[in-house]
Amino acid sequence: MDRPKEFAEHRFIGDKRTQVVYDLDAPTRDDSVIAELVASQNVATFGPDTLPEAHNRGYRLRSA
Repeated sequence: MDRPKEFAEHRFIGDKRTQVVYDLDAPTRDDSVIAELVASQNVATFGPDTLPEAHNRGYRLRSA
C-alpha cells in the first residue's frame, strides 16, 4: 500500500498518545490503524527519519 500523502516523505510516524512508532513500509502494516492515527492529528515524525531516532525520543516500534 502507499503511504498517506501527508507523510509521503516519511517512513516512520509516531502516535503521540501512546508513544508507539509505525513503519509505513512494513508488509504487515494495518492501514486502518494508520488512517485513524492520521485523522486524529496526533502524529509525530522524526528527523532523521530512522527507527533509532524514534527510540531516542522515547517511542517504541509497534509489535505485530
